[in-house]
Amino acid sequence: MKLEKFVNKGENVGVTQNQETGKVGENAATQFLQDAGYKIIERNFWKPWGELDIIATASDKTLVFVEVKTLEHKLNESSIQPEENLTQAKLKKLQRTAQLYANNHPELVNDDRGWRIDLIAINIFDDQFDIRHYENI
Repeated sequence: MKLEKFVNKGENVGVTQNQETGKVGENAATQFLQDAGYKIIERNFWKPWGELDIIATASDKTLVFVEVKTLEHKLNESSIQPEENLTQAKLKKLQRTAQLYANNHPELVNDDRGWRIDLIAINIFDDQFDIRHYENI
């Protein structure tokens, strides 16, 4: 996919390069999920104890909390992958925040399907990127 359509030009005064990369990744992940039939409920849900990047429902009505990890790769840079940035501590915070969100929004939880946490990992190379979607991490 082309990267250009996910970049918000002129809207990010005072934003760090990492924050910009993260926002581009979240925009791309949102489009990826919508193209796959997911309905986006909310983005960037934040509480002092944790954040959820994307909250959506899958086509089978499962409530899905999506963590997005994005890395921009430059020439001669290490080959670390975005997935490696999801630590056990971060996963634990995600689980706790997702549980609290699900408990506060029972109308979104299908009794037969429940909820899950997914990871979308995005590598950016120049003006191209690739996306990997891991379900039920």
